[in-house]
Amino acid sequence: MSAPEPAGYARLSMVDPAAWRATGSAWASLAGVAERRAGELVDGSAALRTGWSGSAAESAGARLTGLRDELVALVPAAIETDQVLAEFATRLVAARARLTAAVTLAAASGVLIDRRGRVRPDPARLPSDRTGATVAQVTTALREALDLAATADGEATTRLARLTEAAGSGWTARPPSYRPPPNAEPALVRRWWAGLTPAERRWLVVHEPELTGRLDGVPADARDQANRLLLAARRAALVERWEQLLARVPRGPLEVAGLRSAEAALSGLDALVARLESAQQPRAYLLGLDVGGEGRAVVALGNPDRARDVLTYVPGMTAGLDDATGELGRAARVLARGAELAPAAQTSAVLWLGYDAPDFLHEAAWDGQARAAGEALHRFQEGLRATHDGPPARQTVLGHSYGSLVVGTAARDHGLAADALVFVGSPGVGVTHAADLGLPPGQVWASTAPDDVIRLTRPPDELARRAVLGASPVGTIAGWLAGPSDELWFGHDPAEPGFGGRTFPSGRYGHTGYWHPDNPALDGMARVMLGR
Repeated sequence: MSAPEPAGYARLSMVDPAAWRATGSAWASLAGVAERRAGELVDGSAALRTGWSGSAAESAGARLTGLRDELVALVPAAIETDQVLAEFATRLVAARARLTAAVTLAAASGVLIDRRGRVRPDPARLPSDRTGATVAQVTTALREALDLAATADGEATTRLARLTEAAGSGWTARPPSYRPPPNAEPALVRRWWAGLTPAERRWLVVHEPELTGRLDGVPADARDQANRLLLAARRAALVERWEQLLARVPRGPLEVAGLRSAEAALSGLDALVARLESAQQPRAYLLGLDVGGEGRAVVALGNPDRARDVLTYVPGMTAGLDDATGELGRAARVLARGAELAPAAQTSAVLWLGYDAPDFLHEAAWDGQARAAGEALHRFQEGLRATHDGPPARQTVLGHSYGSLVVGTAARDHGLAADALVFVGSPGVGVTHAADLGLPPGQVWASTAPDDVIRLTRPPDELARRAVLGASPVGTIAGWLAGPSDELWFGHDPAEPGFGGRTFPSGRYGHTGYWHPDNPALDGMARVMLGR
């Protein structure tokens, strides 16, 4: 395991961040190899016990168990190496963006930069009365790029050195018996985690991944390691559920629906695993996974603990494990647009599918599932605050469709650790005015496309009344579409002036088109994330 070399001007101008990302991905692939070999040792030990007994057999079994434990303990170290190199690559991308900006400024200003990074005026282009200020400006921009690269290099080198030291002193050590209670406050969890040694933290990742992977207040890198260790077991549970449903004969409508749901969830999990194992930037961090029901997933693109701007995206109706990568793609498009607007910014986007989203329209017309999700979203946002390295990040929470109600309900009932809230395609957010969300109204944003069908929704009590009074299905539907233009299922339309927030435009791309590359709404979401 070799550390990155320091990056001066010439090296930074030629470095390939993608190569470092690919190296990290190669290290991560070793985790799978170690897990497979550990499984083979378990199988081999079981085979030995069937035909071999006595003290020698017990000694061999103990040795095989020890080797298996050593292999399993290497898995989080391989994943951590991938994390370090991926984050190093991300910082290099930002440093190179700043370097490019400095070089562009120099070219436009009549300033020359040599291969050693020395700056001097071009006498043929730069008037003498502007020489000092212009050279200083370019020098400062260049120094900021090199400082960012040097800081990233130093952090990566230190983290890799700690891993190397751990290999010699023992990867894991059993921690004290105390564990935070379920649903503990993230600040308490963070203090507990900070009081453990690195070896004790690795022990928890290896031996108690269920606990480590779900606790808000545990840093993103450790949660990612723990949840990746659980992937094989999660997939096995899905396969078992699918096989049980397949074996039921005859199958009624419920069994057929369950079978299709299990197949879709299995396909979605496989797609998510492919994204997790890819060398694609930004690196994905698995912060939560549940394969029960239609499945839940919490996935970050980029490490939120090290980003300056963090977006949490809450999807709406029908969201589930079957299309987690599709929803993650929406978060990725906001990040990509943010990178176009501010290439040097350090950002992360989280898909928070940590709740049971409605599947049908009659479910989406009531707020029960949003209220049930509120505390979990509150705790997750508090966890992001607690685990962040350095100065607090700018945290933005984005809700789409029913997800906007989840965000609004959480803010109303529990409070959200957020600097801005964004609602797109919203059926209402559970309050009548932006001031009721616990943030300054100027940091509450919304957009609704002119052709978004969500504009046709009406409050549930009005729907029920009209459904009772409707003389026919046609009359009932007509009643649904009538009523005040700013009153939706769950309160006033947050994209209307009377709500008291701020708005950004959307083109005519319907209810799911806010992430279309040509939609100005994509710019709006990215600019709010960046604090612009």
